[in-house]
Amino acid sequence: MRFLSLFDVSYKKSSFDISMLVLRLGFGILMIPHGYAKYISFGEKQDSFMDFMGLGPATSLILAIFAEMICSALLILGLFTRAATVPLIVTAIVITFMAHDGDVFGKGYGGFSYLLVYIVLLLVGPGKFSLDAVISSRQKF
Repeated sequence: MRFLSLFDVSYKKSSFDISMLVLRLGFGILMIPHGYAKYISFGEKQDSFMDFMGLGPATSLILAIFAEMICSALLILGLFTRAATVPLIVTAIVITFMAHDGDVFGKGYGGFSYLLVYIVLLLVGPGKFSLDAVISSRQKF
């Protein structure tokens, strides 16, 4: 009996759900420190933060903190997963293409990696091991 075959092209539903859990937990946990660093230095950065779409530096900073902390926490829980990925995708786009001039092979590499994972989570959803799945199973009649 094979547990894992490197050349097997099929997958099991449980492997898929575990993979989505790992992506959500991993990238949610990795993003929170970025938001926390912005949160604790809010006073210093509120006037000099990048002005996103003319909203002003303070508002842009608040939106970045919201995405990086609150939406990442929702991602970890698997709660409102698809909705939570939208602000994270916007943040990753700003990081990659505005803050790092689209340098996906250099300084924008990290932001671009986050962007790809968030797009996958938006398209695929949270998987079975999430609060979204629990809520969804209770709503079925």
